[in-house]
Amino acid sequence: MIWLLAVVMGFAFAGLLYLQVNYVSIILKTSNEQFDSTVKRCLEQVSGALERDEARKYMEEDMNYFRYKNAPSKQSLNQTISAESSYHFQITESNGVIRQFEMSRAGTEQRDVSPKDAIIKESEEYRKNLWKRYQHQAGLLEEVAYNMLYTAHMKPIERRVDFNALNSYLKTELVNNGLNIPYICMVVNKDNEIVYQNEAFEKPPKLAEMRTVVLFPNDPPSKQNYLKVYFPTKSAYISSSISFLVPSAIFSGILLLTFTFTIYAIFRQKKLSEMKTDFVNNMTHELKTPVSTISLATQMLRDTDITKNPEVFRHISGVIYDETKRLGFLVEKVLQLSLFEGRKATLKLKELDANDLLAGVASTFALKVEKYGGTIDIDLQAESSTIYADEMHITNVLFNLLDNAVKYRRTDVPLRLMARTGNENGKLYISIEDNGIGIRKEYLKKIFDRFYRVPTGNVHDVKGFGLGLAYVRKIVEDHGGSIRAEQQDERMIGTKFIIILPLIKNK
Repeated sequence: MIWLLAVVMGFAFAGLLYLQVNYVSIILKTSNEQFDSTVKRCLEQVSGALERDEARKYMEEDMNYFRYKNAPSKQSLNQTISAESSYHFQITESNGVIRQFEMSRAGTEQRDVSPKDAIIKESEEYRKNLWKRYQHQAGLLEEVAYNMLYTAHMKPIERRVDFNALNSYLKTELVNNGLNIPYICMVVNKDNEIVYQNEAFEKPPKLAEMRTVVLFPNDPPSKQNYLKVYFPTKSAYISSSISFLVPSAIFSGILLLTFTFTIYAIFRQKKLSEMKTDFVNNMTHELKTPVSTISLATQMLRDTDITKNPEVFRHISGVIYDETKRLGFLVEKVLQLSLFEGRKATLKLKELDANDLLAGVASTFALKVEKYGGTIDIDLQAESSTIYADEMHITNVLFNLLDNAVKYRRTDVPLRLMARTGNENGKLYISIEDNGIGIRKEYLKKIFDRFYRVPTGNVHDVKGFGLGLAYVRKIVEDHGGSIRAEQQDERMIGTKFIIILPLIKNK
């Protein structure tokens, strides 16, 4: 169920992440397309404005420069009007009379007759004057159109375009379309030379980042000029459309951390539960042995024959004493669990000399080491060795480390222990070294966890509950210190435990 829960939560988070990434990519693509479309529309508007400016300029120059001498005849003008074309207009006279006229290749005709009191003669005279004026203006426009068609593209672009007006048109169009962002524009002539640029580039842009439009698109292809625009802050502008992505990413990160921590906590609790179950099983088996032995011994003491034999009586009494002591040790191990339920152990601190403390513990433990044919050496190098500590707990810590060295010795090699003290970075360190079976590197950080025991396959020659080193770390940390384990050498022979404690002068 735990694995199924982890898989489902992982799948749900991956799906949520995929949807977010896909949604963001769609928004970026759409925003980029809208940006390009808006810029293209603005550039086309600017190009059209420049064409109109040029037409207006030609009309002003030509109409002021020349006098139209030979107005086209009515017959030649009618040739410019298609057979289907006609022009309608109406005139309202001062007396309220409305006259309607139609102008076509056939001439000008009155289509709607005025009221009966209209004066036909005045109407005919008005039509003749209007026709002359039309002929004159049409001739002027024909001359202007001819000049633009055959002479405009021959001029250099610098003479055809007012660059200040171009820049003004471009800025106005961009602002009106909601693109109030910096830009760099340039005009490139037919020879691919830059003839105008509003400001310099910080770094040359890529060709794909430039937006281009043809100036005066009706010019011959070989004479065309181009307007190019580059937006340095386009990426930031497009990214602003997905500003929601920042809080979304933060919440997704929080969700991921919560998910990861939840799965980690579940597996940790599962492992802890399994360890506790193993602990209870081991403790049950451990308690059965001394209880059974004491029970058997008490039954034997009821036998009057045994009580009459002093040697047998002393032997049975010694067995009961040893097994009772063993039961007390097991009960003490169980009581040690209470230390881990609270935040900090109750310590009775007083001034202690670490050198004297270690020397006393090593001296007491020497008998047990010699029992297995081993030796224990002491090297007291600490010049500053006064600490605030709970004598009972610190003594238990040292006994636990020395006892582990004896438990995990190599049977084919004489046991050798080394206990040292020293000063390092203004603190006291105590090290316990042995030449036992050693611990693999991947297990060194786990051995201080509750109920943890280094895997040894199916070999269970050393009894234990995985509480000793957890107790050691708990007491050392409650004293404001730290403890670590190291390999003696690469062959995994021997282990070195190093305890760091603060000195009184640094408290």
